[in-house]
Amino acid sequence: MAEAEGEIEGAAAICGGAASAGAGINEAEARIEAAAGVGASAERQPTLRDTAAKDGPPGLLPGEAHVFALDLSSEESIKACVKAVIAKLGRVEILVNNAGITRDILAMRMKRADWDAVIETNLTGAFLMTQAVMSSMLKARWGRIVNITSVVGETGQAGQANYAASKAGLIGLTKSLARELGSRGITVNAVAPGYIETAMTAVLTEDQKAAMTGQIPLGRVGTDRDIAAAVGFLASEEAGYITGHVLDVNGGMYMG
Repeated sequence: MAEAEGEIEGAAAICGGAASAGAGINEAEARIEAAAGVGASAERQPTLRDTAAKDGPPGLLPGEAHVFALDLSSEESIKACVKAVIAKLGRVEILVNNAGITRDILAMRMKRADWDAVIETNLTGAFLMTQAVMSSMLKARWGRIVNITSVVGETGQAGQANYAASKAGLIGLTKSLARELGSRGITVNAVAPGYIETAMTAVLTEDQKAAMTGQIPLGRVGTDRDIAAAVGFLASEEAGYITGHVLDVNGGMYMG
């Protein structure tokens, strides 16, 4: 099974208006969320700068979206990144936790390092990033946190015990934080992509793609913009009465 997000090393995002980062799904989110005024962070700064130059906030000159360096494996880097964003933009209103790496192998052969790397980036990184921006949101009594999980976090997947565990953990983190932060006007939700057309799925054979599509009632794989639209909605004022929810964007392949 192709993993939903592709290999996005150390990608994550925070902002004063909206945010996203990286490539594939991340880049499309960056375009949609740029409409609010972007502050984005990721290790792939050149990619983000290209996105900012093409799709910066309306009314501003191209490239005026702000890009910040971030290493999600480092708590110090996370704190420094948040501090830099607040210094530049004043506050953090929206956080999209979109980091996702894979180290796929059957559990009986999985090395501890493979387990730790995936959990550290996909789950611990999201927790530390959320923790770092909480005070800004609590002070404003308003915030939007959107965690990108995965259909395999709901169904499990052979050969992805580490990845599925990290994404299932994000669902638990989402629901717990929604209960903790709801009284302060902060919503916490998750988006769970299914099969999404990315650079990784583009290398599959036509037979593999047909087998994949055959599992999806809508009869097609998703696009990065399908995910970006879901994130954009959950980050909006219109979604203000939704919290602790996992929005499945999978064409019907899993109906939990």
